Amino acid sequence: MKKLDKIGQSGPFYQLDKRRRKAVRLLFEDELTDEQIAEAVQRRRSTLDNWKNDELFKAAQQQYNHLVVKRSFESRALKKLVDLLEAKSEMVQLQAANSILKLSGMLSDNSTPELDRAKIRKANADARVAEARAKALEDNGQDMELLLNKMLDTITKEDKSDEPK
Repeated sequence: MKKLDKIGQSGPFYQLDKRRRKAVRLLFEDELTDEQIAEAVQRRRSTLDNWKNDELFKAAQQQYNHLVVKRSFESRALKKLVDLLEAKSEMVQLQAANSILKLSGMLSDNSTPELDRAKIRKANADARVAEARAKALEDNGQDMELLLNKMLDTITKEDKSDEPK
């Protein structure tokens, strides 16, 4: 695995010392045991275990994984998606287009045209239900007012009967 260049790079991976960065790289490659990695960075296995539990080290591992995947595969994957826009199957073309839009941030994972239309239909239906309830309450407003007055009278009578005489 080629080393990533540090020019213009910042973040948790680059905040680590050389030994810890090497441990992150070796853990990512997943070819050595923890004992072998500890030996390679000239530390004890318990030290490596402590590093692996450290929040900065964990964040550095995530950053390194992202950097390697991004550098190694992102451009190839995007080129493949662009090629799939010309596929014979319309379904494959649609999936490729959706993937490209999601990667660009123009379409969320939870958003499709069909889902967006369904959400709009649901919001409109909810609004109609709310309007119908408001109308019903308005039509029965007098009945509701009488009911509330009865409830208040009952509570007042109960409070008065609880008072010491």
